[in-house]
Amino acid sequence: MSGTELQMTILDPAIPYVGTIFGSLEPGTMVVIHGSVAKDADRFQIDFQCGSSVKPRSDVAFHFNPRWKRSGLIVCNTLQNENWGREEITYQMPFTKGKPFEVIFLIFQHKFQVSSNGKHLLSYRHRINLERIDTLGIYGKVTINTIGIANHTTQLGSQPTSLALSTLNGSQGASQESLTFEVPYTGSLPNALSPGRTLAVKGEINKNAKSFAIDLKPSGSKNIALHLNPRIKEKVFVRNTYLYESWGEEERKLHDFPFFPDMYFELLIYCEAHRFKVAVNGQHLLEYKHRFKDLANISEISVHGDIQLYDVRVW
Repeated sequence: MSGTELQMTILDPAIPYVGTIFGSLEPGTMVVIHGSVAKDADRFQIDFQCGSSVKPRSDVAFHFNPRWKRSGLIVCNTLQNENWGREEITYQMPFTKGKPFEVIFLIFQHKFQVSSNGKHLLSYRHRINLERIDTLGIYGKVTINTIGIANHTTQLGSQPTSLALSTLNGSQGASQESLTFEVPYTGSLPNALSPGRTLAVKGEINKNAKSFAIDLKPSGSKNIALHLNPRIKEKVFVRNTYLYESWGEEERKLHDFPFFPDMYFELLIYCEAHRFKVAVNGQHLLEYKHRFKDLANISEISVHGDIQLYDVRVW
């Protein structure tokens, strides 16, 4: 993920922990928790609360609750007026008894997005207004080393240029405020691609997405120098090049598929002399050797498929 501006850090808190969140949780805030699960743990929970009252119990906007009583699962829910709502259950369990963990809660206007140990875990849509959350509670058989709350900055790299002003979708005459990244999107790079340059694509995958694609290509040509095509239903990330009116051999091998429905992502493409390097949400993902050798002719980026596109930047 991109850089953060630290707001608050708590070291080695006693459990149960109930602490005030100083300053409001706004979209872009990130809560990072490092700890370890007890060897005899049956459960623990992290609660984003609306106060710290016990009787009556304060509302809990987001209850995040890993459990091991049977098979491992994570229960998410909301408590309002001392009544629990409908449980949302995730059977992917990244926490191991007796082992350390990192869990990151990234906060959006409409949801929490949770990742653990560098991998996307789940999304949970707000049922209580974000503005009401003012307390963090951690309970159960867990040891916490650090709690960090930070502003997740949108500035990617040194003086990045947003391609909102170079869109080729026919809106060149519009004001900057009215420009949006509508999908399908095609934008011109301000300068030709060369080793050392980076492109960043920010977006959110649709809830029922099948696939999306990001293409780097020469202007006015059918050729595609780099075709990145995550296929959500199949959980396959296809990479390829289109030259001389023909697709080359697909590259599909990948250790972990990083994309999921309803997930926010930041994808970085770093150009080197002989290859591209691709990272997703701060994690290096893959390398792709250049098949289209004339890098200086790569002058467009296009994005299409089942996503909402928030930003495209280059530096």
